[in-house]
Amino acid sequence: MIIYAEIECLLYESNSLKEKRSLIKKVLSKIKNDFNVSVAELDYHDLWQRTKLGIVTISNEKARAEKVIQSVLKMIDTFPELERTITEIERV
Repeated sequence: MIIYAEIECLLYESNSLKEKRSLIKKVLSKIKNDFNVSVAELDYHDLWQRTKLGIVTISNEKARAEKVIQSVLKMIDTFPELERTITEIERV
């Protein structure tokens, strides 16, 4: 089971691209260190208050893959500097 999530977020504490990159780097590092997933910034590279992240996990058990993605989403929600606005999940 492969699960792919695209997540759009608003960044409230970011006043420049430099601040955005710093925050995104912190979020991506936390996701990579805490979960066995692939994650990358996909879009809005030139907008300093918006981002789109892509997250992928793979497992031989559907329930395990679902749990990992849901855990990642919950962890993203713990960052007060950003807000998840759109989340699209695709299961393959």
